Amino acid sequence: MLDTKTIEVVKSTAPVLQEHSQEIGERFYELLFARVPELYNMFNQTNQKLGIQQGALAYGVYLAGANIDNLDEIQSMVERVTEKHRALGVRPDQYPIVGETLLQAVKDVLGEAATDEIIDAWEKAYQAIANIFIDLEDQLYQETEQQPGGWIGNRSFYVDQKVKESEVITSFYLKPEDGNTLPPYQAGQYLTIQADIEGEQYSHMRHYSLSDAPNKEYYRISVKREDPEDDAPAGMVSNYLHNQVSEGDTLNIAAPAGDFTISSEKQPIVLLSGGVGITPTMSMLNTLVENDPDREITFIHGAENSEVHAMREHVEQLASDYPNVTAFFCYSEPTEQDRVEKRYDKEGYIDLNWLQSVLSDNQKDFYFCGPLPFLKAINQALKEWGVPAEHRNYELFNPMSTLEEK
Repeated sequence: MLDTKTIEVVKSTAPVLQEHSQEIGERFYELLFARVPELYNMFNQTNQKLGIQQGALAYGVYLAGANIDNLDEIQSMVERVTEKHRALGVRPDQYPIVGETLLQAVKDVLGEAATDEIIDAWEKAYQAIANIFIDLEDQLYQETEQQPGGWIGNRSFYVDQKVKESEVITSFYLKPEDGNTLPPYQAGQYLTIQADIEGEQYSHMRHYSLSDAPNKEYYRISVKREDPEDDAPAGMVSNYLHNQVSEGDTLNIAAPAGDFTISSEKQPIVLLSGGVGITPTMSMLNTLVENDPDREITFIHGAENSEVHAMREHVEQLASDYPNVTAFFCYSEPTEQDRVEKRYDKEGYIDLNWLQSVLSDNQKDFYFCGPLPFLKAINQALKEWGVPAEHRNYELFNPMSTLEEK
């Protein structure tokens, strides 16, 4: 337990860390990679170049500090991070160096304002939070290893099929090279791929949502090829998978992880996705029609147009085969052929007025996934409609953040 004085100091200085979050994050990663270069492979270097990872780290530290006297308030964040840590293979012995580096970054950025009292308080707070993470991750490691077919670390899978789903999305059907049992997973979870790319000094690890219902034969991920755009470089791992990995090739994979999963409640469910955010919602849809045929399901997907819209025909077939499934598509930049053939239900983006026109009411469970602007827009629309937080569930592909952040 932290003493009252420590809690007071941490809570009062948390806003200062938030104010300087980007600078602290940048300094932290600069120091960390210099001290422990082997950790380089755990972080998405595109997010590093864009400054996303740096800001997310320090913002997470701020949230922990601001809620240090009631960490239950950030339980969902903690669960999400521990799932990712388990998937990446984070070890207890890595926490001390991370803590030392973080405190040094705070000192370097804040200078004389980072008094001994402040640093001592944050050191105690970090250790208390680290212990929570270590304990939860230990439980996850044990649960993962003990389930039928479970494993810790990486396991070799071969690409059984590589299927083009759209101009930018390709599915990879993965089977274990050892031929042994595949552990089950929950719809909405993801796999972590370790890519060993020729010419790269370090391995690169990425999370990709499983895009099919759990089964005993294979895992499927559906990956968007991230091309260069504005200030963002091409996605190193997505392009590697699209351009260099072929059927028969092997990949090192960590066991399924993630907390974006369907609740056991039986009320109607709405699956909303934008772009490649369709991958976890597709897994959910396929799972629901197999296991919960009486539950009312509304599937809504937003894409630029039919050329980049993956798995459209499959969703249409399910909506035709199952009377409890209704599907809608929204295209922000439809092609002329899309217009001629009326391939979409709405031109433009998904908004509250349109949602209210196609949904009977807001008494439903909402699950949504896609780019951060999409998530923020959907979350805000659902809030305005009065959907409580416990019925607004989302998966964020970016590093840790919150949709409530301005």
